[in-house]
Amino acid sequence: MSRESVRGAWRAARTRLRPCYPRPGRTGWRRWLPSLRQSLLLCAWSLLLLVGLVWWAYATTSIPADLNAYATQQDNVYYWADGSEMARVGPVDRQAIPLDRIPVAMQSAVVAAENASFYSDPGVSPKGIARAVVNMATGGDRQGGSTITQQYVKNVYLDQDQTISRKVSEILIAVKLDRSTSKDQILDGYLNTSWFGRGAYGVQRAAKAYYGEDVSQLTTSQAAFLAGLLKGAGQFDPSVSPANHSRAVARWNWVLDRMVKTGKLSAARRATYTTFPEPIAPPKPAGLGGQTGYLVDTARAYVSAHSGISDRLFDRGGYQIYTTFEKPKVDALAAAVKEQTAKLHPATRAADRNVRVGAASVATDGRILALYGGPDYVKQGFDDADISIVPAGTAYAPFVYAAALRDGVVRQRDVPRARVGPDSQYDGDDGAPIQTPEGPYWSRDGKVVKTANAGGRSYGPIALGKAVADGVNGPVEQLGVDVGLNRVRQASIDAGLLPDSGFAEQVPSFSLGTSTPSPIRMAAGYTTFAAGGTRTDPYSVLRITHDGAAVPLPKPVVTHPFTAKVAGEVDDALRDAVATGAGHAAAQAGPGLAGLPGTAPDNTSASFVGYDADMATAVTLFRIDPKTQQLEPLTGLGGRSAKKPGSDYPVKMWTRYTEAVRPPAGSTS
Repeated sequence: MSRESVRGAWRAARTRLRPCYPRPGRTGWRRWLPSLRQSLLLCAWSLLLLVGLVWWAYATTSIPADLNAYATQQDNVYYWADGSEMARVGPVDRQAIPLDRIPVAMQSAVVAAENASFYSDPGVSPKGIARAVVNMATGGDRQGGSTITQQYVKNVYLDQDQTISRKVSEILIAVKLDRSTSKDQILDGYLNTSWFGRGAYGVQRAAKAYYGEDVSQLTTSQAAFLAGLLKGAGQFDPSVSPANHSRAVARWNWVLDRMVKTGKLSAARRATYTTFPEPIAPPKPAGLGGQTGYLVDTARAYVSAHSGISDRLFDRGGYQIYTTFEKPKVDALAAAVKEQTAKLHPATRAADRNVRVGAASVATDGRILALYGGPDYVKQGFDDADISIVPAGTAYAPFVYAAALRDGVVRQRDVPRARVGPDSQYDGDDGAPIQTPEGPYWSRDGKVVKTANAGGRSYGPIALGKAVADGVNGPVEQLGVDVGLNRVRQASIDAGLLPDSGFAEQVPSFSLGTSTPSPIRMAAGYTTFAAGGTRTDPYSVLRITHDGAAVPLPKPVVTHPFTAKVAGEVDDALRDAVATGAGHAAAQAGPGLAGLPGTAPDNTSASFVGYDADMATAVTLFRIDPKTQQLEPLTGLGGRSAKKPGSDYPVKMWTRYTEAVRPPAGSTS
């Protein structure tokens, strides 16, 4: 064939392949509609381009020579508010172990749970990739779609960012790794680098953390539980919450069933696994004794809730957490509690047994300055400063009063809300019937509900401000009904209590503190009155850095739920309470104090919540049966008369602490 013939053939081919668009010989919208040939050509060229891009990406992607930050994990360091070091948590718990020492049951459980086709796939799963893309686009399960090889690549070579570019790199490296590395090597690496929660990286440390055993000693049942953690240890560690426990049991059953389906466990043997293999309690890190562990837990929870740092990343370490806690105040609070509890005699007096105390100081700008969570974090891991099963008692009255001052009251049907103030008169007599706009308030047992003042004392007509200051229950109980208990609840939330603060049934006694907010939240609620009606959410972390670089941390929320006038009137009542009223025992801590003692209606708690211009402190005392975990009455505590409910210990603790931490008279510091 001549050169001219070749050129002619090439021109003819180009003519056939070149799209004639818009299409000649067509009119209107039809000229813009591609023909079948044009559509096929477009698909063919697009496919060729896609194949070329994939080939180019694969050819230019190499397996990284260095591991990611996993290889250089380090402690997380917590600092006091003054910048001095408070605690180091870590290093990350990890220990590599050869695959031949990992039980076959453990290997099989992981493969069944995470990637049943692991031994036959090319390192990726097309269906899984498609599912992962859809999930990332729709905000679905971010764990879905990755094979074991992909997860291993992500663990040791890449970061945890959920981006398309990172996912593409993961897929390409996984394919190359699968072609150059044996499946056993990949599984070995995966089992030794995966995060299992409790700070444990790798199956050996996971076995120690959850069962106190070497991995070689794990049973099939235990292996199934550990394999289930790989989907998200934060959701499946049973020690975290009842909901976690329920999820863990369901996940354990699912993994065992998957092992049957993949042929790694017989149905007959599967049927013998009916009892969930309960893990041991999480070990307490060294160096967290005394109050330090409670402080670290509080700061860690704040980081988890507000920073966006996942548990997995946080456990890799390298973070510096600068807390709001002031060491002198923490030490002084612990000393004040210890001084008073030392006066109890649990060995000879049954009423002095099982006594616990929770306390917290919160600055008017929301900083949590000090906590008392228990006698020692290593001995008692539960933080009583954050406990939410203990009634607030009559220290709840300021929230009722604030609701009335802000929202007004309704005493008659079809009459607009009326304003009340500190001088508004209420019936202070003991046994006065609770009234509603429709008449007396009837209980479910068919009786009229009546007020019950402490000691059965009657006061006659009494001003609201004085009733709050003197701790007169009847007017506060009636006031709550007049305002509307739903409004009282909302006012306390607006002041700083959490919506899930164990709010009790909305009956008249609700206003006497049957709800169960934590000491942290009670102190935070009182700061709203100290700050002139401005509420700042309590926070325990000032800033976070990672290897010295700042990590974004949102500022605490600030709201203004009460006017300065309303807050000032509540403040006046609480100052009167310390000066001459129910809280007068705290007056010895110095001038300028406000606060109120509290006793639960069922006498299961006693408290004192008070403040000065800078901070509010709540101290709560209660008793819990260690077997039933039920609250016990305080009757007879410390030798107190059985006819006199409550306890003086909280106000004494509060007073000694406040004396210790307040600047000397005349000081400007």
